Amino acid sequence: MANAAEHGGAKGHAGVIGGSGRLGAARFLLWALAGVLAVRQAAAVLRMPPVEWLGEFRLPGTFPGSLYDGGQFTGTPFAGLVLRPFLGLAAPSLEVAWTCVTLLFVASVGLVAARGLPDPVPRRTALLAAPVLVGLMMVSLPVRAAASPGQTAALPVLLVLLAVFRVPGERPAGFLVGLAAALQPALLLFAPLLWLTGRRPTAKAAAATFAGATALSWAALPRDSWTYWVHHLAGTGLGAPDSLANQSVHGALLRLGLSGPAEILLYAALAAAVVWAGLRRAARYARDGQLLLAVAVTGCVAVAVAPTGWRHQLLWVLLAVAGKVGKRAADRPVWPVAVVLAMTLPSDVLLPNLAALAPVRDNVLLLAALAAACAVPFLPRSSPYWREPVPTAYGRPAAARWSRVPLLPFWRRVLSRPNLLLELLLIRVGYSLYSHIRAAAPSSRSLAEGHGSQIHAVERALGIGIEHAVNHAVVNTPWLAKFFNFYYTSFHFVVPLTILAVLYWRRPGDYRWARAALGLATVLALFGFWLYPLAPPRLMPGLGFIDTVHGPQDLAHPQYGAMTAISNQYAAMPSLHFGWSLWCGIVIITLAPKGWQKLLGALHPLITVCAIVATANHWVLDAVGGAVVVGAGFGLVHVLSGPRGAVLPAGASVPRPREPQRVGAATRSRA
Repeated sequence: MANAAEHGGAKGHAGVIGGSGRLGAARFLLWALAGVLAVRQAAAVLRMPPVEWLGEFRLPGTFPGSLYDGGQFTGTPFAGLVLRPFLGLAAPSLEVAWTCVTLLFVASVGLVAARGLPDPVPRRTALLAAPVLVGLMMVSLPVRAAASPGQTAALPVLLVLLAVFRVPGERPAGFLVGLAAALQPALLLFAPLLWLTGRRPTAKAAAATFAGATALSWAALPRDSWTYWVHHLAGTGLGAPDSLANQSVHGALLRLGLSGPAEILLYAALAAAVVWAGLRRAARYARDGQLLLAVAVTGCVAVAVAPTGWRHQLLWVLLAVAGKVGKRAADRPVWPVAVVLAMTLPSDVLLPNLAALAPVRDNVLLLAALAAACAVPFLPRSSPYWREPVPTAYGRPAAARWSRVPLLPFWRRVLSRPNLLLELLLIRVGYSLYSHIRAAAPSSRSLAEGHGSQIHAVERALGIGIEHAVNHAVVNTPWLAKFFNFYYTSFHFVVPLTILAVLYWRRPGDYRWARAALGLATVLALFGFWLYPLAPPRLMPGLGFIDTVHGPQDLAHPQYGAMTAISNQYAAMPSLHFGWSLWCGIVIITLAPKGWQKLLGALHPLITVCAIVATANHWVLDAVGGAVVVGAGFGLVHVLSGPRGAVLPAGASVPRPREPQRVGAATRSRA
């Protein structure tokens, strides 16, 4: 591992940092956003009353006394010595000081890590990397957990980064790594990494510093040191090791129901395999000049194999976005997007709440750390695809609908098939966020019923108030009621997902056009749910509607089973049941090659509108609203990216773009 003074990332970006024009403005806005996110995080902590905040402090309020008597403190005895001076501050001052110092450490991590990107770094990346990384960390799950009292996770990360990138001397760098390991013992794995990459004096200094700090804590806190190192085997049994907060291999095995000697043996074997594979990869990336990636991989190994790898210690995973994955330009966003989603969103947003997926959903952060440490095939700098990935195939340039509306570059019509993993991630997260926002929309019963009365009056004035007659006609025809109930509950998701799957496989250019229109229409519908909460006919008292899907309801105290908890019953305007079916019909009629297929496409929205009215789940004007947002979705795509046109016919293959030439011996020797 090269010294920080020898590494171009430490000073090689100085010529590109700074700038003017659009990049300068973008950098300013990103730093402003990072500042806003930092203030938001600080406000979330400082809103907690000081007494309540101190009640969650991980150290006992007074000395003498064991650090581990309360069962909350999970750090090392040396960490207890470091935190001890904070106890002398008054409660409000301690709360403010702790929050500010933690956020300062996080910002420093982002600044140092951004300067550690491997050369050559494009000017845009050099300008924007630091504010983007700081902003992402401010909203990440580890930082949100690290802002809790008593958590020191950001400090060890900063110490290691400073040792690798900013401190020129071998022994001072080793001193910082040793201090980090004294706070989190698993970080002592950086000593073997330093040894493997030729920095043996630094490795020796790190080991000596760790030993000295540990000896100091034994001398100052012998009882606590015995409890931590001997009784709990380096912290193995502290806290609640089987809780979801422990994102380590040991914690995952405990959550799977394993325990006793068998679990310990399996944990030891898995940890040894992860250390062996991860350190080999980290040493290879360090010799390749990707120091930041090597540090991130080693940190991921340390958290994964530690007995307790708490959530606030997983900043290393976010740093692993420095690695490049994939030969195609279209594949490059997959790894960073997956990391950002895993590090910023709750696991129930990433994966549906199914029992079969619980082992994955409960260990998302651990799986991300293990993937970075052992599995993800990061490209070496000698790869011909490092600087020039296989370019994405685009369609012919198209003019905007109106000359004064410029087409945005990132909306260019893409002909090649998008990356499947990225698409699945975006679709799942997008729908989950849509569900959460829809559920959080205003749901006042009186307001929704008032809007329902307005819609009913307007329809009667227009002569289209047919819902009551249709509803009762269907109720009096049992087979028809069963058909519409089945259609209403069965095809809402199946048909759109099937169409997207077929387009992805057969017509990738049209897939992007259709997917973008559906996404924009859904986003527009959220505004309707928020601005106009509306009671559907089945929830309107005194009008005589019959709920054929849910059965008779007590409108004074409506209950809909599990649906009440996950869906806002008053998010009815516009009707996405009809809107999504209309989208299906438009796509099928536009793209289907045969007449019978176009006929089925036209019948689907027609049957759907009959179903939503017959089951008393929507007003006729709800369907009109669904048609409006779908039309607006297609219109926005047309305005932003031009006419659909310029796409490949069914079954045609995308011309393979010219692949980059192999780098010469000079480039390989430089790496």
